[in-house]
Amino acid sequence: MKGKLGRKMKDRQVDLCGRVDFQRDSTLPDLGREETFSFACRGCGDCCRGREDIVLSGYDLYRIARRLKLPPQLAAENFCRRYIGAESGLPVLRLAPRREAGRNCPFLFQNRCSIHDAKPLACALYPLGQEISAEGRVSYFLQPVDCGGKVQQERVCDYLSRYDIKAREPVDVLWAQRCMALEDRAETWAREFEPVLLRRLLQKLEQALYYNYSIDDDFAVQLEENLNWFEKELEKLAEFQSRRNSIKKIDR
Repeated sequence: MKGKLGRKMKDRQVDLCGRVDFQRDSTLPDLGREETFSFACRGCGDCCRGREDIVLSGYDLYRIARRLKLPPQLAAENFCRRYIGAESGLPVLRLAPRREAGRNCPFLFQNRCSIHDAKPLACALYPLGQEISAEGRVSYFLQPVDCGGKVQQERVCDYLSRYDIKAREPVDVLWAQRCMALEDRAETWAREFEPVLLRRLLQKLEQALYYNYSIDDDFAVQLEENLNWFEKELEKLAEFQSRRNSIKKIDR
């Protein structure tokens, strides 16, 4: 994928799906599922230190909340930072480092991940990176790793299975596709809604994407239900904005 479209897809990955300090370039080819890759790892936990770039999907937050037995919004309030993606225009969550612990990941404890079985996709994948196309094609590539240590060899399919990445692929594809579709509309919202109404709209979208979930029920089903709810809320806000526009015309 090249040119403007290629850049747009890459920016979407930055805002919605992974590590914001790393952007893939053309020198990093796709890895086939049966291919073997090598990387060096000391097991020191340095890749979890000084990090402010771990972006969470709604499914990442849901898994963390379920692991901690917390409502997703409470988990986000305690462990995440919220902002509007510069490229996507959508609500984004990222893990908030602990200042008192050297700005390290809030889940790093004694050089180990304290939520290992529910770690975010970006962490579970490392040193692999993932890209998802608008058509739902999933590809993997090896990110540059220079931390040293024992060299390990892994087959891509084995690595993905070991960390449950293959099993969660359908949900990650669903998330990525729904967010890409929303991103295509976000620029229009910014033009159509007054700032106060746009903020309200994005707050409702944030609820739909990240918070309105029961950790006892299926995430994918709830995501679709939440987005249907959001569409209804969007219609209400659009009608309200339309009435405000009509009033302004009359006042003129």
